[in-house]
Formats: sequence, C-alpha cells, structure tokens
Amino acid sequence: MGKPGHTYTVSHGESGMIGVYKIETEAVSGSEKFDKSGPGSNRDAKESINTAFNYFKANSKNISGTISTKTKDYLMAIQDLQGIGMTSELALAAFIGLCSGALRKPTQSQPVVLGSMSIGGTINRVEELANVLQVCFDVGAKKILLPMASAMDIPTVPPELFAKFQIAFYQSPEDAVFKALGIE
Repeated sequence: MGKPGHTYTVSHGESGMIGVYKIETEAVSGSEKFDKSGPGSNRDAKESINTAFNYFKANSKNISGTISTKTKDYLMAIQDLQGIGMTSELALAAFIGLCSGALRKPTQSQPVVLGSMSIGGTINRVEELANVLQVCFDVGAKKILLPMASAMDIPTVPPELFAKFQIAFYQSPEDAVFKALGIE
C-alpha cells in the first residue's frame, strides 16, 4: 500500500519523451493555503497543478462531505522521476492526490493514473497509448486508470502488453478518484 496523497502518472515531458511523475500531497491544519514544489519554472506544469486545486476546491464535496478546504492547508511535491522535464498533464493525478491526502486514504497498490483534465473536469485522452503503457510496464505498474476517451486507441496496443495490466476505465475526475482509492 502506498501512503495517502501519493499518486503516479505517466505522460510526455518537456523533452517530448514519456516519463513517470510522482505527486505527494499532504493535508495539514491551516486556512486553505496551497503550496507546491517541483514544477520549477514550467508554467504549464504550474497551471496544471492549479487547475487540480481549483477543481478540488469546487468539487471535493462530490467525493466526500468530510473534505475541508477551509480548515486545511495542502502541500504538494511533484517529482520528475526520470529527469526528462516536467509535464503539463498533472491535473488529474494531482486531483486524486489531493482527495487521497484529504481523506487520509491511500490509492490502491501500484496504480498509474493516465489522462488529464481541464478546469471544467473534461477528461483528455492519452496520446501514444501503446508507448505510454510500455513505460508503465517498464516501471512495474500493475493497475492502470484509463480514461474512457482512450478506449478507441486500445487496438493500437499490442494485446500481450495490454494483458499485463488491471485496467480500470473512468469517465470523470470523481470516477477516477473513487477507482484510484478503491471506493465503490
């Protein structure tokens, strides 16, 4: 089991290469502050993280009535685990991390969150799905959260690679949180 607030995503970095990103989030007593470290000067990565926090503030009650954004501060650290440059596709994994940290409930073991979202909660499909899944396999992922929008790309993935994972499809950011945390 992982720790509450820890999530992983695989996506394209600044260099164009596909890499693994770890997001660690902690909720502490406070007054609605949000501190993030790790994205450096990458404007797109910072925007993606801010999108996650704004969506979290607006929609956390859809996850649980026990989540408080008024009495907690949220601390987030983003790591580029392979040093290929930060990604702009952090919003969904960061949202899941915020919910996980706020609820103090870890994600299921070895999941990777694929896909991203807009400020309105629109889910974006995964580009180069076969290559992204190969990176997931190479780093030991067993469970994949995959947007329904990417279902049409499954025929591009070699069947023997696709069969290596437990795939959970999601349709909305909230659906992704419930599946990542194992809540039905």
